[in-house]
Amino acid sequence: MGLAADGANVITDARVLQTEFVPSEVVHRHAEVDTIAGALEPLVDDDRPEDALLFGPTGVGKTCVARYTVSRLREQLLDLRTCYVNCWSDRTRFRVLYRLLDAIDRTVDIHRRSTPKDELLDRLRAADDHPYVAVLDEADQLEDPSLLYDLSRLPHLTLVVVANRETDLFASLSERTSSRLQSSTRLSFDRYGTDELVAILERRAEQGLEPGAISDTQLRRIADAAAGDARIAIGTLRSAARTAERADADAITDAMLTDAIPDARETVRQRAIDQLTDHQRVCYRIVAEAGEIEPGDLYERYRERVDEPRTRRTVRDYLSKLDHYNLVRASGEKRGRTYHAVGRSE
Repeated sequence: MGLAADGANVITDARVLQTEFVPSEVVHRHAEVDTIAGALEPLVDDDRPEDALLFGPTGVGKTCVARYTVSRLREQLLDLRTCYVNCWSDRTRFRVLYRLLDAIDRTVDIHRRSTPKDELLDRLRAADDHPYVAVLDEADQLEDPSLLYDLSRLPHLTLVVVANRETDLFASLSERTSSRLQSSTRLSFDRYGTDELVAILERRAEQGLEPGAISDTQLRRIADAAAGDARIAIGTLRSAARTAERADADAITDAMLTDAIPDARETVRQRAIDQLTDHQRVCYRIVAEAGEIEPGDLYERYRERVDEPRTRRTVRDYLSKLDHYNLVRASGEKRGRTYHAVGRSE
């Protein structure tokens, strides 16, 4: 399908309107960038850096800041190797190790069914001719958390681990892995304020839209509706801009924003659902079908639907993850707790 030759062209650079886009300058996260850079800076002097652990709710810039800081370091170190792994989509030990090896062209003759997992780790251990920084996003989704221990022991490999809650991540780790990561640089991210989101949106609009395509008042409206979540804010801007393009409009209208806000929320929600593991998806569907359900009833229904049910504690972890991504909401405490699915308008 070709591009239209005539009509208005509101979008000048669609890449900038993607939530995954890493900008050339990070807005309102300078302190966080400096902290991570400080942990990694010894690499410049051929010294041992610190691993970094980044925590915070979704949509607060953890991934963007991690990738931005690593890319800046790469400008200083020409021989630095880097890799980004989303552990939600690549959650097995094999897939993570394969990604890390593939980024440095060490996957020749590796076969998913026949190559032992230990061989992958041995290959990564042997690839020590250059320093290596790996960003492990959604690290609390790893099926085998002991992989963090094995990776942290490689002298040439530095980890930047991204997760929602420190307590949830460490609850899944063995004592030796927890001990190994205790000396890491820890960093907690708070929700963006409205003014901070406005600044982020202003930069995206400047780089991705025609001048005058959206007003300052409209940007603030988007920021207010996003409630501290940059994914929703950027998604709203993108959705409204696409609508303006389809309508051959010169600028985004208020009516377009009215439709774009729930569309952006739904897009973020659906993307989170698509990334769920099979067991997490079963839990989500049970809550969605029930409307509201107690933990005990939820677990019994979960056990009836899966062949190899996980423990109650693991299911609680699943629900915590669903809560982080605003797919379910918990009400009450302990025995009085119930869960309900978050709808499109919430």
